[in-house]
Amino acid sequence: MHPGTRGGGPRRWPLLGNLPAFARDPLAFFESLRDDHGDWVPWFLGPRRNVLVSLPEHAGELLGAVESTFEPSELGWAFRHLLGNGVVVATGDDWRRKRALVQPAVRPRQVRSYAATMVECADALAGRWREGARIDVHAEMAGLTQRIAVRTLFGSDAAGREAPISAAMATAQRELGAEFRGLTLFLPPWVRTPGRRRMREAVAVLDREIEHVIREHEAASAAGAERDDLLSRLLAARDEHGGPLSRRELRDESITLYIGGHETTSTTLTWAWQLLSGAPEARARLTEELDRVLGGRLPTYDDYALLPWTRQVVKETLRVYPPIWLISAVATEGATLGGRPVTAGTSVWTSPWSVHRDRRWFPDPEAFRPERWDDDAPQPVPEHAWFPFGGGPRACLGARFALVEAALVLAVLGQRFHLDSGSECAGVFPGLTLQPDRPVRATLRRPAGGPRQV
Repeated sequence: MHPGTRGGGPRRWPLLGNLPAFARDPLAFFESLRDDHGDWVPWFLGPRRNVLVSLPEHAGELLGAVESTFEPSELGWAFRHLLGNGVVVATGDDWRRKRALVQPAVRPRQVRSYAATMVECADALAGRWREGARIDVHAEMAGLTQRIAVRTLFGSDAAGREAPISAAMATAQRELGAEFRGLTLFLPPWVRTPGRRRMREAVAVLDREIEHVIREHEAASAAGAERDDLLSRLLAARDEHGGPLSRRELRDESITLYIGGHETTSTTLTWAWQLLSGAPEARARLTEELDRVLGGRLPTYDDYALLPWTRQVVKETLRVYPPIWLISAVATEGATLGGRPVTAGTSVWTSPWSVHRDRRWFPDPEAFRPERWDDDAPQPVPEHAWFPFGGGPRACLGARFALVEAALVLAVLGQRFHLDSGSECAGVFPGLTLQPDRPVRATLRRPAGGPRQV
């Protein structure tokens, strides 16, 4: 069997379309569509017709049109089985209701109240590290952000539940990535496969753990205890009719917030340390800023605004390794994009990975250059060319939480240690988020100038 030639896009296989190339390396596939076929490229995932758009203005228009002339894509059984019908998956009036209930829990004023937990957990980790030790950076960052996520989402008395939740989430991450890139994406929900069995087992663990925590919160609330965590805010939330989130909705939103508060930030921090290890000038500028602004003390929420280079390190890391590496939506009747009609039922995709690595918007796109984000940078970044958290009405609710957490963790750990990866450099695995494809190992060094008092 040989792929046939189709006008206006890449060659595709009968029945499979472009699935083999997409499954083999979806990130390289998106870049090849952009480079070899242009900014508006039709392609096929099995029998499904898709279009990849690569211009920032098209990406921004697509993101802004979801819930009007476009609707969110159905991303398969595994995705829905994990996230249920939470705010990421829900559509229409159901989505608007859930967003209104969840959004107040992650507004900047609430994120301020979680900053102390972020700093406390990072400081405890730094206290366990020893100069000269060799660490698995991703494992350390995952453990740290798990503790932060569990404490901010479920409260300090939920500590100790990180291990089963983490193991189950890691399994779910692998199986979701495998299903999305394989033929099982097209199988009906009732078809059993080994991967779906593992996904069911992992989700059962998550359901059990979250149910236990919800019961504890309900008992504490009945006893008159006041709590200041995300789950307590979700339990207290009421819609315009005075109705609360149902038990299933609490479960779905807890999973969604956990992924947003843990998965995305742990990988962002892992990539940041690897990138800083290979960029001594950027690392030196980070050390200088932390010394000058913090002077050896622990950061607070208010310091976030006073650490512009630290924020730029995070922003540039999210450009090079965006946690959300693809976004898609389905056209409805009358949909247009860039003034061009889009046939109803067509899935329109855009990829933060390929847009972020387009030399038209980011010269030398493979290079890690936080100075791109200087206020006086010689080449301003076009609007919508950077969108690691999506955009439009369905932009990630936890973006502020993730940005503040990443910057404060870098500030705490970066004052006391430099993570030296040497010549080792992990590649990427596109799962639910963009993960390292192998352990990221580093040696703990003291920053130039000796130990910092924190």
